[in-house]
Amino acid sequence: MATIRSIDNKTPSAELYTAAQVRALDQAIIAGGVPGIQLMKRAAKAAFDVLLARFGQPDFIHVYTGGGNNGGDGYVLAGLAAERRLPVEVVAVVAPEKLTGDARLAWQFALQAGVKIRSFAADAPPASGIVVDALLGIGFSGELRADTAAAIEQINASHLPVLALDIPSGLNADTGAAVAAAVRATTTVTFIGLKCGLVSGRGPALCGELVLADLQVSEAHRHGVTPSATLLNTTRCLDLLQRRAADAHKGDFGHVMVIGGDAGYGGAALMAAEASARAGAGLVSVATRPEHVAAILARRPEVMACGVVSGQELEPLLARPSVLVIGPGLGRSPWSEQMLQQAMKSGLPMVVDADALNIMAAGRVVPTGTRRNNWILTPHPGEAARLLNTGTADVQQQRYQQVTALQQQYGGAVILKGAGSLVADQNGEVGVVTAGNPGMASGGMGDILSGLLGGLLAQGLSVGDAARLGACLHAEAADRAAVLLGERSLLATDLLPQVCELLRGH
Repeated sequence: MATIRSIDNKTPSAELYTAAQVRALDQAIIAGGVPGIQLMKRAAKAAFDVLLARFGQPDFIHVYTGGGNNGGDGYVLAGLAAERRLPVEVVAVVAPEKLTGDARLAWQFALQAGVKIRSFAADAPPASGIVVDALLGIGFSGELRADTAAAIEQINASHLPVLALDIPSGLNADTGAAVAAAVRATTTVTFIGLKCGLVSGRGPALCGELVLADLQVSEAHRHGVTPSATLLNTTRCLDLLQRRAADAHKGDFGHVMVIGGDAGYGGAALMAAEASARAGAGLVSVATRPEHVAAILARRPEVMACGVVSGQELEPLLARPSVLVIGPGLGRSPWSEQMLQQAMKSGLPMVVDADALNIMAAGRVVPTGTRRNNWILTPHPGEAARLLNTGTADVQQQRYQQVTALQQQYGGAVILKGAGSLVADQNGEVGVVTAGNPGMASGGMGDILSGLLGGLLAQGLSVGDAARLGACLHAEAADRAAVLLGERSLLATDLLPQVCELLRGH
C-alpha cells in the first residue's frame, strides 16, 4: 500500500470522507470567514511545499489544469513557482477564459506572476521536469472527455514524476474505482480530509505516496460531518488483546476447529490451523479428509487432526470446539456440502471463507437470506459478487457500498478483501486496512487470515474486533515479511513468524 502521512509528517487523522462530505467541510470553512480563494491558496501552498520537499528544485514544472477548482489549485501552484523563479508552464486543457469564481481568480494570480499558459495539444509528452495533475479533482465520476483523456495519456506517457492535487484524475473519490486512463501519480497531496477512494480499490495503485494537508480545518468545522469510514491502525487494534493472567490455562483461550481440506487441498486447512494456534487459541483441531491427517501431524504436532468422511462423522466432533473456521481447502463436493451443513447446525461462532462462501451463495446448504450475528465472512471480490448475485466488476466499482450490503444481508462482520481491504462490523461501521502489499497475491493468504480470525474469536473478541485486528495483523505481517523476502517471493506461511513478533508483549 502507499505511504500515508500528513503534511507535518505525523500520522494523519483516521477519518475518511466522501466527496460530498469534503465539499460540506469546505463550505463550513468558507462560511466561517475564510474566503474560497484563500483556501485555494492554502491548498496550492501545501502542494508546492510537498513538491519541493519531495522532488527538490525541478528542471521544469508542467501544470496540467482543468476547468474547476482543482484547476484553480494548479494555477495558484504555478504562480507560486513563478514567484520563486522556477521554470513553469500551465498546460490548459480547458480554456482559462471559461473559468469562473475562485478558479478564475487563481488564473489571474498566475498571469500576474508571469506564468506561461498554453493550450493543451495532443503532441509529444514533456521530456523532463515534474508534472502536476490539476485536471479533475474529487468531483469526477463517469467517463472522461476526449481532451482530458488525451491529456492524461500524455502525462502517463511522459514517465516523469507526477504530483496529483487532491486526487489522481480519473479516480473516483468515493469508491476507489477508476477509468482505464487515470493518472498514475508518484505523490498525491489531498486536501481537508482523506477521501474514501484514495485508500481502497484502484486508489492505492494510482496515488503513490499520499500526503494529507488539512488546510487548518478546525474540529469546530468538522462538527456535524460524520466520516464515512475510518483507517484501521494495527497498533490500536492490538490493544484489543488482554494480557494473560499468570494462572491462565489453555481452556481460557478457546478451541478452534478448522473444517476443510478436501482431496488434494489439505495444506489450506493446515495453514489455517497453524495461524489459529499462532494467534493464541488454546486448542486447535482440524476436521479434514483422512488422507491428510498424517501430513498435518507431521508438520504441526500441536494440532489435533481428525479424519472425517461424512457430515455424520463430523457431527459428534462439534461438541468440542468453541469456534469454527470453515472454508480453507473445502472444495465444492458433496463431502464439502455435508461439512458446511453440520457447521451451520452447530450454531457455533465461525469464520466462513473460500468455498464455504461459494456453497452458501448457491443457496442449497445455507438457505438464502440466512443472517447470523456470530460469524465473520471473508470474501474476495469474486466471492462477494456471488453472495450478492452481481458481477465482480460491480463489486469493485462500489466496494464500500458492497461491503455494507454484504453485512446488512448476512449479519456479523464482513471483510471484503483486496487492495485496501474493507471491514464492516455488526454496527455497520466500515474500516479500511492500509497495510498490505502485492506479494499477498499468492495462494494460501486467505487461509492464514481465516485462521487468525478464528484464533482471535476463540479468545473472546467480538466478531467486529476480531475482524479488525485479524485483517490488520495479516496485512502488517505481510509487509514485514516482504521487507525480508521481497514481494515476489512471499509465501503465505512467511507471515506466521511476523504474526508472532507483532503479538509479542500483547
